Amino acid sequence: MTISPENPKRGELWLVNFDPTIGAEIKKNRPAVVVSSDAIGILPIKLIAPMTDWKERYTNNIWHVKILPDNANGLSKASAIDTLQIRGVDVQRFIRKLGRLPSSTMEEISAAIAAIIEYS
Repeated sequence: MTISPENPKRGELWLVNFDPTIGAEIKKNRPAVVVSSDAIGILPIKLIAPMTDWKERYTNNIWHVKILPDNANGLSKASAIDTLQIRGVDVQRFIRKLGRLPSSTMEEISAAIAAIIEYS
């Protein structure tokens, strides 16, 4: 695994190594978005939401946020941010930066996280 000298920032997409995993957790190397605040924490831990390939059956799921590929995010295909699988990971799992999401998409992700934890 290659560790980038950069410090991952909120809203950035990174390729992250999720192995080892257990059960239905998202596995292997895949993109993830950093959702934690840049001002939080002293440990080299970031709260991230992993991504998977977009499937039409995700359309009505409140926890999936659809992301289309563009030059800013560095993705090559339509993807889904799976906010149900948010987790804290050490920055050693981060392989390389892919791109960045706009603030409007980060607001959608924050709303999806608030919905799954029933935050009101």
